[in-house]
Amino acid sequence: MSLKIGVPPGFSFSGPATREDKAKTGLERKYVKSSAELLVYQGQKINTHSEKQLEEEIRLLQERLEEERRVHMETETFLKKHQTSLDEKLEVWMERYERDMEDKQQELNSLRNKKANNLSQLQELAKKYRDIEQVVIEDRMEKEALRRKLEKEHMERDAATKIQSWWRGTLVRRGLGPYKKGKKPKSKEGKKGKKKK
Repeated sequence: MSLKIGVPPGFSFSGPATREDKAKTGLERKYVKSSAELLVYQGQKINTHSEKQLEEEIRLLQERLEEERRVHMETETFLKKHQTSLDEKLEVWMERYERDMEDKQQELNSLRNKKANNLSQLQELAKKYRDIEQVVIEDRMEKEALRRKLEKEHMERDAATKIQSWWRGTLVRRGLGPYKKGKKPKSKEGKKGKKKK
């Protein structure tokens, strides 16, 4: 800040110094001195005020810096605890994963063994089924052959019976063989025939 010293109006430095001039010069010096002191005082006041403002700003910045450090430390502590917790959980989950994988692998092996056993049993049962089916088919064929044989014998018996009946009827109607027409034997045969009926 520059200091300007003012010269009062009507003052001149020319000519011999008189008492009046000396008094003016003394007053001027006093004026200049008080102006300078006032300017210095004002500068000090302004500087003091600026210094206080800067000190207050420094204090606020230091408080904020301290708060940031505290928050940083708390955040770091929290994150470390959280990371430790996550590491523990990760370890637990990894152990659980390995245990579950072993269990599932054993279960899978057990299921494969059961599948193999069931497949062999199925193949055995299929073989037994084919054998039994073959026996059933053979049995049905035998029964069918027996049925046809019995049916054929029955038809032959019926045919023979019909042929015999027809032949006897023919013998009776024509009177041939034991059914010849004769007087005595006829009546006896007729009686006998009635008795037989």
